[in-house]
Amino acid sequence: MVKNRYEMDMCTGPLLQKLLVFSLPLMLSSILQLLFNAVDIIVVGQFSGSTALAAVGATTSLIMLITNLFIGISIGANVLAAQFFASGKKDLMQDTVHSAILTGIISGIIMVFVGIFLARPALEAMDTPSDVIDQAVLYMRIYFCGMPFFMTYNYGAAILRAIGDTKRPLYFLIMAGVLNACLNVILVKFFSMGVAGVAIATVISQILSCSLVLYCLVKSDGIYRLDFHKLKIHPHIVKRMLLIGLPAGIQSMLISFSNVIIQSSINSFGYLAMAGNTAAANIDGFIYAALNAITQTCLTFTSQNFGAGEYKRVDSVLVQCVFIDLVIGIIMGVGCYLLGPQLLSIYNNDPEVISYGMIRIATIGLPYAICGIMDLIPGSMRGMGRSAVPMFITLSGVCLFRIFWVYFVFAEHRTMEMLYLSYPVSWILTIILQLICFYFVRKKMYHRVQTT
Repeated sequence: MVKNRYEMDMCTGPLLQKLLVFSLPLMLSSILQLLFNAVDIIVVGQFSGSTALAAVGATTSLIMLITNLFIGISIGANVLAAQFFASGKKDLMQDTVHSAILTGIISGIIMVFVGIFLARPALEAMDTPSDVIDQAVLYMRIYFCGMPFFMTYNYGAAILRAIGDTKRPLYFLIMAGVLNACLNVILVKFFSMGVAGVAIATVISQILSCSLVLYCLVKSDGIYRLDFHKLKIHPHIVKRMLLIGLPAGIQSMLISFSNVIIQSSINSFGYLAMAGNTAAANIDGFIYAALNAITQTCLTFTSQNFGAGEYKRVDSVLVQCVFIDLVIGIIMGVGCYLLGPQLLSIYNNDPEVISYGMIRIATIGLPYAICGIMDLIPGSMRGMGRSAVPMFITLSGVCLFRIFWVYFVFAEHRTMEMLYLSYPVSWILTIILQLICFYFVRKKMYHRVQTT
């Protein structure tokens, strides 16, 4: 089944070693992708001031809200491709590849119009301050012009992850990241383009990473080869992609909606609080990127082993991924807290901005390993093809709970600490609910296997 050094057989051999070999490049890729936004924030914060920094930060949760639905559907493509690859079903694999890429292109085009037309009304609904909103709208509209390339890259990378290839997407992002950083400095520092400059740089870097991943798929000699003449929406594949990926996308979108509400509450503290939150969110975002790579690893390994009928190995995947998550999450969380002031000063030197940023790092960044566990459990269930139930549980434990917290708990105690505390409390509550759900899903799966 495995024909070249980029493909991986996840169903045999030492599991921990393969989990690490797969997850480390993926982790670096996720962190590098986040660097696109980090470089934007650092450059604009240093050369264009706190207002521009707040403007870029004000769009983050809104961008995630709009894009997460379609990014979630790419999880369905990843699961199906991994299952078909492990079971050697060439025709179904080909249908998945071509349906996924075309879905990415179409969704990206839709996102262009959604982002351009909804930017201002959505930011106004979030109570974005008048001294920030014009720059935020400009950044967001230019950023969304790159959505076709961003979406296509994500769907293409999902196919590569499914066959065990996390190295080439890493190489592609390194090249795109270097280009992004260079263009940021040139456009902002030398041409004084501000938020427009960093947005343009991001779009150009996304075009490069998208082109590279498509070239990789076109030149492949494996069963995941892409032929542009065969691009087609295969209803039987898209239906299964949606059954697995749509609940994940809806979950991510609604969690982002709860984050938009929290962002609106942060906005009420003024632009310095917004700038501090923006910088700190970018720092703890690196922790999330690393832990999310472990979730993607769990999802893909579970999918391949489930597709190959290696059901006992599915349990081991989850247990060992939880162990990796705890080690990495604790190390990175403590590191970010201890180095917090120095890291925040990279984004902005204002003492008040740094003070606001440290509140977020202490409350959210330090215990971030808990969030990783919260994502791993539904990731394992999605790898088995069960996506709807964990979606409802996560929405209840995270989205609804955070909204309740903002309107009732935070309303009575209006401090940044109390607002941020909604995150770790919601993570713990959700994990408890997910463990109960996982027990019954696993029990049902093994019962089905034993009776067939």
